[in-house]
Parts: sequence; structure tokens; C-alpha cells
Amino acid sequence: MILQALRIGLLATAAALAGPALAALESAPDFSAANFLLDNGMEVVVIPDHRAPIVTHMVWYKIGSADEPPGKSGIAHFFEHLMFKATANHAAGEFDRAVSEIGGSNNAFTSYDYTAFHETVPPSALEQMMGFEADRMRNLILTDDVIKTERDVILEERRSRIDSNPQAVLDEEVDATLWQNQPYRIPVIGWIQEMEQLNRTDAEAFYDSYYRPNNAVLVVAGDVDPDAVKAMAERTYGKVARGPDLRPRIRPVEPQQNTKRTVTLTDARVSVPSFSTQWVVPSYHTAKPGEAEALDLLAEILGGGNRSRLYQQLVVKQGIASEASAFFQSTMLDATNFTVYGSPRGDAKLADVEAAVDAEIGRIVKDGVTENELERAKTRYVRSMIFLRDKQDDMASMYGSTLATGGNVKDIEERPDRIRKVTAEEVKAAAARYLALDRSTTGYLLPQQQVEQ
Repeated sequence: MILQALRIGLLATAAALAGPALAALESAPDFSAANFLLDNGMEVVVIPDHRAPIVTHMVWYKIGSADEPPGKSGIAHFFEHLMFKATANHAAGEFDRAVSEIGGSNNAFTSYDYTAFHETVPPSALEQMMGFEADRMRNLILTDDVIKTERDVILEERRSRIDSNPQAVLDEEVDATLWQNQPYRIPVIGWIQEMEQLNRTDAEAFYDSYYRPNNAVLVVAGDVDPDAVKAMAERTYGKVARGPDLRPRIRPVEPQQNTKRTVTLTDARVSVPSFSTQWVVPSYHTAKPGEAEALDLLAEILGGGNRSRLYQQLVVKQGIASEASAFFQSTMLDATNFTVYGSPRGDAKLADVEAAVDAEIGRIVKDGVTENELERAKTRYVRSMIFLRDKQDDMASMYGSTLATGGNVKDIEERPDRIRKVTAEEVKAAAARYLALDRSTTGYLLPQQQVEQ
């Protein structure tokens, strides 16, 4: 999700570079990652980058909304909020104040497959951050008052971010339609009627089950030495007792999809219509060798930026679309989705944009892609991974999201070579196998039509 959206945004920047500047970038030192395991089972990845005196510290828990017990939707995101409360050793707000006082930043996020907490601080504060994170891993103080107050916060968050946003409401309904059996069909923030019932017993059970060092990945990127990070990690996280072995993350299997489904939302707050069509496809964790790489390149060729087929045909040449893109959500524990999106421009009709998008998909299914556009897509993709190195939090997120969804450091290091080996025939085969319109889910976001008097 984060990383892939970022990658798409970086592609245009990478494509704009040329000649000596690009050659210099591609010959830059390799930021190889050190990888080790603490005695309590916590995995640690260190990515040295000495270009600036700053460090990004992230803790990724292998628990997300798709792991929640039935009827407890939203508990993973709820618990992300609770992690900022008081512990046996630190008052509520003390962690945040410590970060602020040194000019750093901190936050957290929850996804389907993981929950992550992160800080960006000077290297001298790294061990202090480790101490705070290690402390709240096991020492939270959860009271009924704390639960009630924070439950009200997440309910308001849902009302403001989802219920009052037509696009967000439609996205929820499309997900619930696309996924017939997978827990990805349930929103990360939760269904409001279940969120309202979350209580201290639920929170404590969730905490005791999943917030353990042997269910966590520590990623440190920046101006650090791997040996020094290891010593700090052992002094802080290493003191946290290993939890019970966790059960395998086995989830319901998605059945074969055999129908075309549509979801339509009409809302007076919408001024420009749009559509998105999605398919269930394999992720890097579930795909056969080379298949996810082919899907990544298919997304790039079809709609990954301003050099893509959709952009050139619909935005530049035909002038019927203000937006036209494709996206492959590659880093998921289970199957994932491939999405195309479009919105009309001027007097063009949404149906015309959708038909043009379908036509471009049909051309790839029938005729494939050229060697030239495949090579250009490979170059943009690999360059985008290089550009991720310019932001420590992006590099840390790439490693964290991969390791939290069943991958490893080697998977990331070898990905450029695997991308380079994808053939045009493999891209065509991926399109033909997965992008069948009679097995898709399309969402339409439409303006409210005014009734003539």
C-alpha cells in the first residue's frame, strides 16, 4: 500500500533524470542491510545511511485488522491508539514530549497485515526511543476510563474520515464486495457497530496475544552502525521476555470469482464522477515465481505514471480524462488487488473513460507489450527503488512491510534482478489471466443529478 503509492509518485521523477546525473545515482554506494535476531525472537534490520545525522526507528508488529477475532473489527487500530497511553514507567504523553523536545517526530499506523510505530530523531536519541518502545511493548496501564476515552476518539475518527467522505464510503463498499471471504473485506478502522462495543477485556487479550518481541520487527535506518544498534537493541528490547509462540496466520481462502459486480454511490458532495475497477490477484507473498513482478510491471506500463499507456492515450492524446492510472498493491500477506482508475475531463463522459481504459487492457491481453516499453518500465521501476533510499522512512517502510508480510531481506535485495528478468510474454500472460472484466468489481462515484423543475 504506502510503499507502492510512493513508488508510483517517484516514477515520474526518475524518468525525468538523464545522462550524468542518473549514472551517478545508479553508481551510488549500496545501502546493504544488516539483519539479526535477538534472543527473545525479535528480528532487527539495520540500514546504514551516513549522509545526514538523523535516524528513523520503526517497530512493526505482525498483527493487523485482518487478524482480528470475528465481531471485534477495529481492535488492531484501536490498540494502536492505546499504545500512546501511560505505562508502568512513563506517564501518558511523556514519550511524545521527549520526541518533541529533541525536534523529532513520531506516529503510528495500522494496516490489514501489520501495525507500525515510528520515530525520526538524532542518532544520539536512538537508544532512548528504543527504551520507550520496549517499555510500552509490555507495560501499558489500561483502565476502563482510558478505554472509554480512546474509544470515543476512534469513533469520531471514523465519522470524520469515513462517514463524511463519499470516496471513503465507496472504497469501503467496494472492498466488501471485491472480497467474498477474506478479512480484507472488513475496513481497517472497523465497522462502527462493533467499534462501539470494544472494551478493556478485548484490549488486554489483544495486547497479551500479539504485542510481544517474537511478533515484532525492528527497522533502524540512518546514521548508525549495525553493531552499535545491536548492542542498544539487546540493552532495551532484549530485556523484554519472549511471548508464547504464535499460531500461524491462517486466514479464510478467497473462492474463485466468477461474476462482474458493481457498486454505485451517488452523493451531492461529488462534483466530478470517477470509477475504479479491481481484480483479486496474487501478492509477492502468494504469487508463483515471477508472477508478482509481472503484475508490478503491468501496472507500471498500463497506468504507473505520465509515460504509461492510460495517461498517454486518455489524458494526452484523447483528452477525455483528468486522471487515469493503474495500481498493484503488492505487499500483502494473502492475495491482493490490482486496480485501474479514471475520471473524465471537461465534457467527456465517465462511460467514455471507462471504455477507453477497458480498451487499453484488451490491447495488452490480445497483443501484449513491446520490448521497448517493457525495458523502459523496468528502468523506471528499478530507479524508483533507488530513489527510495533518499528518504530513510521510505527505506525502513519497504523493509518493514516486506518482513511483516512473510518476506525477508533477501527478497528486497534480489527484487531488482527479478524485475529485470520478466519477459513481455509474462506480462501479457498476467493481464490475460487476471484482468478479465467478467470477474471484476467496479465502483462508481457519481454526482447527485439535479431534478429539473
